[in-house]
Amino acid sequence: MKFLELMKKKGLVAAHRGARSIAPENTLSALKKSIGKCDFIEIDVQLSKDRTVIVMHDNTLQRTTNIAEIDSFRDKKPYRVCDFMFEELCMLDYGSWFYKYKNHKEPLLTLKRALEFIKENSLFINIEIKDMSNCFEDRIVIETIAKEIEEAGVQERVLISSFRHEYLIIVKEKLPNVPSAALVEGRDPDNLLEYLKSLKVDAYHIDNALVDKTKVKMLREIGFFVGVYTVNNPQLAKELFEIGVNYIFSDCLNKKLKVI
Repeated sequence: MKFLELMKKKGLVAAHRGARSIAPENTLSALKKSIGKCDFIEIDVQLSKDRTVIVMHDNTLQRTTNIAEIDSFRDKKPYRVCDFMFEELCMLDYGSWFYKYKNHKEPLLTLKRALEFIKENSLFINIEIKDMSNCFEDRIVIETIAKEIEEAGVQERVLISSFRHEYLIIVKEKLPNVPSAALVEGRDPDNLLEYLKSLKVDAYHIDNALVDKTKVKMLREIGFFVGVYTVNNPQLAKELFEIGVNYIFSDCLNKKLKVI
């Protein structure tokens, strides 16, 4: 099955940053624990200083690593991901912050390993490309990520999304057979339908505050898929699916969100 075929199904649930309610977000442990609890996995990616594609949400390392505990890195504040070489990032612990008092360390997850994992387990993955325009040229970002997807041979199992819509135009050029989605927060772009068509995207991902029954219906009738983030309430999930939303992104995979 291709990702576009999966998206046609009703009531899909995506694991937001993996199973982040029960494992450290965007780690291999989170991906493993999401198996059987979702229809596809969502991760965030960005580049290290030497252009290795790593799985990480924040543009700084302080919240989800032990970077502040390492004296040799203190001169690198505010700890931007793009200021660190891959070898340096591998020195950090990506799990103890989550487990609190447990000595449960997690290694860095790369996009390459994440793609190997979904291929090994016949899974689907939404790759959200974080905005790195203050560190790298757009084309460099997309070409680097596209190369890893092609080398892994998982084009049919991937959906690419981003808040930086300039990326999406290059994605369609480099990976024409990979579906893409425009991520939006706060307000819709002007002339929404024409705007989405200009990006050549397949889907529109919005926060719950932007959900409107009429808008969802209009998008669906034109042929766009609609995803909503971040939905952790089963009743809200039910209401969204009832008005035609295709899938939701959730942190709480242990809740009964599959209502259709």
